[in-house]
Amino acid sequence: MGGGGGGRRISLVPALRLRWVLAVALVVSPAAEVVAEGELQCRRPPVIFNFGDSNSDTGGLQAGLGYVIGPPHGRRFPGGATGRLCDGRLIIDFLCESLKKRYLSPYLEALGSDFAGGANFAIGGARTLPRNVPFSLSIQVLQFLRFRSRSLGLLSKGGAQNLIDEEGFKNALYMLDIGQNDLSFSLSSGRTSSPPTATERIPAILAEIKSAITTIYWRGGGRRFWVHGTGPLGCLPQKLVAYSAAGAEVDAAGCLAELNAAARAFNDGLKLLCEDLAGELPNAAVVFTDLYAIKYALIADHASHGFESPLKTCCGYGGGVYNYNPNVTCGNPGSQACPDGGAARFLSWDGVHFSEAANAAAAAMILTADFSKPRLRLDSFCSP
Repeated sequence: MGGGGGGRRISLVPALRLRWVLAVALVVSPAAEVVAEGELQCRRPPVIFNFGDSNSDTGGLQAGLGYVIGPPHGRRFPGGATGRLCDGRLIIDFLCESLKKRYLSPYLEALGSDFAGGANFAIGGARTLPRNVPFSLSIQVLQFLRFRSRSLGLLSKGGAQNLIDEEGFKNALYMLDIGQNDLSFSLSSGRTSSPPTATERIPAILAEIKSAITTIYWRGGGRRFWVHGTGPLGCLPQKLVAYSAAGAEVDAAGCLAELNAAARAFNDGLKLLCEDLAGELPNAAVVFTDLYAIKYALIADHASHGFESPLKTCCGYGGGVYNYNPNVTCGNPGSQACPDGGAARFLSWDGVHFSEAANAAAAAMILTADFSKPRLRLDSFCSP
């Protein structure tokens, strides 16, 4: 068992279980039933291969580059820090739990990994561009193709057990969650790089995502794709601090309006891309899930979901409205995390990534399928 917490499926602690159920019930009334039905119907969960950045990295950055991502990161994860940039579980962990799957092991984790149910190629900091550099989306896809080739090669020799066969690769669910870093990079220097400049990059970013999906389809045999849009960049404490001195316009939720407009423009293009690919690729299912709508709903209506501080960082430095300092980030000397258990009141863990409680609420909303197009539930990819 590997970087996914030993691959064990664990239950939510009572407080978090209650928060998750409340979050689901407050979004749409049948959502709790969706979660329950999904678990009942998913007798054989799909193999999952995931591609992306730190939003779904279960330990790849730590394994691949040797970075130590230690406490307070992972303080709520069983066994401690695993390389996740969160106090506990990520959205992808909760999605795996809903399918009765073990957590995905990072592809680059050499020891203790379990790849019988899939692999996670996501790496913190990953972008789509520039391509062919570690660990861009194109490199992650190349790693997958090698993984597939090696698995099938070993199976053909009859000397390996618990490897994924050709049918398994065909029926697997391929998840993608990438693009945030591409947009963020265009905006990282504050007003010196305007949102219009970021939106100009969107077609090139989408072209890389299209290339990844079509490569997996034609060369990897994949037929089922689950694609997450990016979240509201203008609501990240990191961005709010960077732009606050410039007097940038904020919306009713206190988020940067122009940055959020850039994120929505990216998602609009990504949604259209998914629709086009579903029509172009024979027998392919390509589901787009609107993470922007999900995360913005949690921020704008945070009190209804049980959160108190929608734009304040749990683990950071500086206090004030955002408790974020780019020179003293979470885990570095001088930073301080809110009390263990207190993160359940915060949406933002470190100024960039969601807390475990926020990830749980977001995952519950994903499982309703109300934010997906076409409106397919995640458990529809299970085998009967």
